Amino acid sequence: MQQADAPNQAPTIPFWQAFLFWLKLGFISFGGPAGQIAVMHQELVERRRWISEKRFLHALNYCMLLPGPEAQQLATYIGWLMHRTIGGLVAGILFFLPSLFILIILSWIYIQFGDVPIIAGLFYGIKPAVTAIVFHATYRIGSRSLKNPCLWSIAVAAFIAIFFFNIPFPLIILSAAILGYLISKKYPLLFTQQNAHANTSKRYGTAVIDDDTPPPSHAIFRWGNLLKILSIAGLLWCIPILMLSLTLGWQHTYTQMAWFFTKAALLTFGGAYAVLPYVYQGAVEYYGWLSPTQMIDGLALGESTPGPLIMVVAFVGFLGAFNSALLGTEHLFLAGAIGAVIVTWFTFLFSFVFILAGAPVIESTHNQLKFTAPLTAITAAVVGVILNLALFFGYHVLWPNGFDQGFNFEAALMTLAALIALFKFQINVLYVIFASALCGLLLYLI
Repeated sequence: MQQADAPNQAPTIPFWQAFLFWLKLGFISFGGPAGQIAVMHQELVERRRWISEKRFLHALNYCMLLPGPEAQQLATYIGWLMHRTIGGLVAGILFFLPSLFILIILSWIYIQFGDVPIIAGLFYGIKPAVTAIVFHATYRIGSRSLKNPCLWSIAVAAFIAIFFFNIPFPLIILSAAILGYLISKKYPLLFTQQNAHANTSKRYGTAVIDDDTPPPSHAIFRWGNLLKILSIAGLLWCIPILMLSLTLGWQHTYTQMAWFFTKAALLTFGGAYAVLPYVYQGAVEYYGWLSPTQMIDGLALGESTPGPLIMVVAFVGFLGAFNSALLGTEHLFLAGAIGAVIVTWFTFLFSFVFILAGAPVIESTHNQLKFTAPLTAITAAVVGVILNLALFFGYHVLWPNGFDQGFNFEAALMTLAALIALFKFQINVLYVIFASALCGLLLYLI
């Protein structure tokens, strides 16, 4: 890490050092979006000090507002901020590329050996560990974001709204933004995070991209750059879908996958957990690309592999093409791999557009309260929503067949052990997942 030698010299982070970090992150980013954001905070803010807490949370607030995988978009944002467009592309692509290859292989293994006790046992043990990781990550994000009673109240209200009244996530986000803006007009100090910044500086030290570091030249909004990005993105969407439509037909499964996951990328807010019900309804109930049991197993694969949880769509694309034998019975694996690549392309394309087109606007607002207050309130609301998701996931692990069918004491013990390992001993999530998978395998075989 190289620091500036003069006050007017922009601090720099070596590109290849950042490249190696993003590559590493693609292989270790377990635990869903909450866990992945926590890993990035620990590495980039606390340990490496490449970006300050305030700038990190400002970027996170924006990503939380977008449809699509917020953790992958956050990586894209920070990579772009450090190293322009190439940095954003590298960070964003490496975040999910290892997961794509891993899920293609695991999808094939699942089809061939899904009933083998060893595979089933590993899945049995991984689920409690992931549950503990999501709870731990929720605590970490909440402890950083909820700095006063007002933000705590917003988080609690968001939890009550989604847990008890099932209010749609976009409505919760919009309400939090409006509330943050209105309260900040009368009580601006509640949203300035001055106290949080003081504590952060004391703990972590000066960051390369610090609170007062001016935005780099590429982060300044220009209409010409915006039109260029939108034009390129339009071509990257239009050309593939036109080729699929003209060569295979609009009703072909590959074409319908491209169209369906385009809608999923644009219409679903709240990250992967909000996308999953939409994907389930379309892929299982409407198109019939895979069975309900296969969809649940795919979610388990997505939870137990690195990368964004939304990468479960690669499993959906693989099985949808495989089950339909789109290239004939002699090319089942190739058909599945093409399906996985198609759905991944149309799922993530717009995530890059949102960041590369919108980040310059967001960077210009990080010291303006009228913009930061709504985003700070959104972060508080998202903490409550993530807690709801953690409880939802814990319910399905501890009561896999519903309350009427009894409590899973084995899963509860593994979840408790994982929580102790994370909270008490701060053990790396990879070791927690490995140990839990091994315990699950032993229990399943016994």
